Amino acid sequence: MSVSRSTHTFLPTSSGSAFHTRSEHPRVTFKHAFDIYLKDSNAYTNTYFARYFEWQGVCRERWFHQCIAADMLQSQGVFITKRAHTEYVHETFPFQTVECELNSFDVRHCSFHLLFRFKVGGQLVASGYQQIVFASLTKQIQRLPADVLAKIRTYEVKESGGLIPA
Repeated sequence: MSVSRSTHTFLPTSSGSAFHTRSEHPRVTFKHAFDIYLKDSNAYTNTYFARYFEWQGVCRERWFHQCIAADMLQSQGVFITKRAHTEYVHETFPFQTVECELNSFDVRHCSFHLLFRFKVGGQLVASGYQQIVFASLTKQIQRLPADVLAKIRTYEVKESGGLIPA
């Protein structure tokens, strides 16, 4: 089983950064770390590409449970992953620690994107995104509760940093 740890980082906005907030408040980035083991790699000890999709899901769920709504809004609706993408940048190997940074982007009334940046020792090794849609228990798209939108926007960045095609 992978060991994982979560933290929150408050990053000040910077006019030179590809990531800016929509408001005057400092941007919050959620961080969740994973240790890579032999089970996560192939015969050449390269980490399986599929692990990045798995880690997106784990990071998303940890962020939502820990920072947005511990009950995952189960009584109000469901989250549907409409789109997911991962871009491989650099090899990783067993016994390295991968830190996933999560921010929200393009937050709307019924949907939002999550941006993922995976790093080892500060070096970007993969990036990706997911588009999440909120729906009723009968799977009809519906608005997110206002308090939930406000919490999601705490993690919002203005630019996707090139992760999401225009």
